[in-house]
Amino acid sequence: MKKLSLLLCGCIAHLLSVAQTAKPALALVPQPVKVTQTTGEFVLPKTVIVEAGSSADVANVTAYLKRKLSTAAGTFVTVKATAPTAPIRLVLNKTADTLIKTEGYKLSVTPKKVVIRANDAAGLFYGVQTFFQLLPKEIEGLEVAKGVKWAAPAVEITDYPRFAWRGLMFDVARHFFTKAEVKQYIDAMVKYKFNLLHMHLTDDEGWRVEIKSLPRLTEVGAHNVKKVGQFGTFSPPAADEPRTYGGFYTQDDIKELVQYAKDRFVNILPEIDVPGHSLAAVVAYPELSCTPGADKYVVNSGEPFMDWSGPHNRAIVDNTLCPANESVYTFLDKVVTEVAQLFPFGYIHLGGDECAKNFWEQSDAIKALMAKENLKTMSEVQAYFEKRLEKIVESKGKKFMGWDEIIEGGLGPNAAVMSWRGIQGGITAAKAGHEVVMSPTTFAYLDYMQSDRVNETKIYATLRLNKTYSWEPVPDSVDARLIKGGQANLWTEQVYNIRQAEYMTWPRGMAIAEDVWSPKGTKNWDGFFSRVEKHFPRFDEAETKIAPSAYDPSFDAVLNPDSTLKITLTNEVNGLDTYYSFDNSFPDRFYPKYTTPIDAPKDATTLRVITYRGKNPIGRMVTMPLAELKSRIKK
Repeated sequence: MKKLSLLLCGCIAHLLSVAQTAKPALALVPQPVKVTQTTGEFVLPKTVIVEAGSSADVANVTAYLKRKLSTAAGTFVTVKATAPTAPIRLVLNKTADTLIKTEGYKLSVTPKKVVIRANDAAGLFYGVQTFFQLLPKEIEGLEVAKGVKWAAPAVEITDYPRFAWRGLMFDVARHFFTKAEVKQYIDAMVKYKFNLLHMHLTDDEGWRVEIKSLPRLTEVGAHNVKKVGQFGTFSPPAADEPRTYGGFYTQDDIKELVQYAKDRFVNILPEIDVPGHSLAAVVAYPELSCTPGADKYVVNSGEPFMDWSGPHNRAIVDNTLCPANESVYTFLDKVVTEVAQLFPFGYIHLGGDECAKNFWEQSDAIKALMAKENLKTMSEVQAYFEKRLEKIVESKGKKFMGWDEIIEGGLGPNAAVMSWRGIQGGITAAKAGHEVVMSPTTFAYLDYMQSDRVNETKIYATLRLNKTYSWEPVPDSVDARLIKGGQANLWTEQVYNIRQAEYMTWPRGMAIAEDVWSPKGTKNWDGFFSRVEKHFPRFDEAETKIAPSAYDPSFDAVLNPDSTLKITLTNEVNGLDTYYSFDNSFPDRFYPKYTTPIDAPKDATTLRVITYRGKNPIGRMVTMPLAELKSRIKK
């Protein structure tokens, strides 16, 4: 009996010990390569000494660290080159650690100190980002937070990225975003270890970068008529409506943005989209067009000017540069010369996508070019253009990149391909020995709706968070060494302001970040989302807008024999309960709970649903007209 009593006491003591030492799960995004939680926590002193080197790149890291700690925690930070007992140490390895490579780091948090070791300043920067994720959410605040215990759990982390190219594309052409807003976007993306901002600088709605040798590009091409509503359906602007909506970046603005990004270990990839998507350029310089009457064109304001209904898009207004016109190549040489000088990154993206060729088919100049160069198809005409453009880019010491349409008609010898129409373009290019960046619509298009269209800004496709998270950037059939990495693309036809840009990017951007940083084979949806939603309060602290769309259910319906609807609801996030009503009232958890497909009452017009976690509402109230559901059923 005594032995049993001792055994019971020992078991209880063990259970108490486990309970006392149980550590809360860390919410780190992207998931590091290796994480080991240890005992205790580091508490940030009110006055902090940071030991770090004084090189320019390391100084950028310490300046970032100092700014965040002083802004949110009110901590006074001093940086010293030598301070072995400093509570925070940033250490560049004297002998390179081959495991973590250039951008990796090792982070050690103990009750006494925080030490980040890396081979390069970029690794120190990413280690700092992980350290911030260990601190309370208030670290993301824009002012000093009161009453916060600034503690980080003790942990040992080894981390490095899977891919060197980890990007977000920001379309600043369809709607102009200010220099300050672009900086704001950069500040959000670096928290999740993105290192490339692809700026889509030109399109039919505006030319956004100053080219000093071609001033009309921004004098004429940077502004249109302000329209609000469903982009692509607007009425044509009247002649007397003011063309004052838009803007552009001066060359000094670009230099400032490039430096701002560089200080945060981000490269900026410029994109000048040609030969299609070039209406703003044609309006500024009509002689670039093959089509008579181009001098009457205006910069598009969102009114229809393309026919997307057929297998090949057709232009209503010719928005292309003319491959048969030698002045086009002189023009492009001037543009590329100045762009190459402004952007130090080694690549220039020259678009190449969605080029309508119906006006080319009518052009005598194009027909003469085809005869002269022995070109058989319009795709070969575009390939001729792309190959000449590649030589111009290479003459400036840069590498040419384009969307996957540049494969059609024959790819230039050194071109890099960005695969957007699924992954097949990337597979084709990689098998031909070309570098590839994956950015497929199927996983990485952030302009797509995030939940049902009754609850989102309407666009033609949906991409939910769990689908984005399921992305594998390297197809099985290609040499992985040719896949430089991946990126997500935010096109802004339907994005009118920075708040909506943030809403469309986050949290799907966090899924992309993990897709391109974390090791292959480590994904777990439930684990990922449990980490992601712990970041939602951090976005609130930073006053960055985030989409709650993952909590919204998906709707599917079929017709019953009596022509009423049988409706299926599916939750993307596990562990939620869905409550519903058909009586035009607003359901809560005292309403019927969805468990199996439900039949809509005969005369009902509206289904409303809301998701709960336990007793707390967590999703949005979604109102679904039954006529809308019925319209989706295939006849």
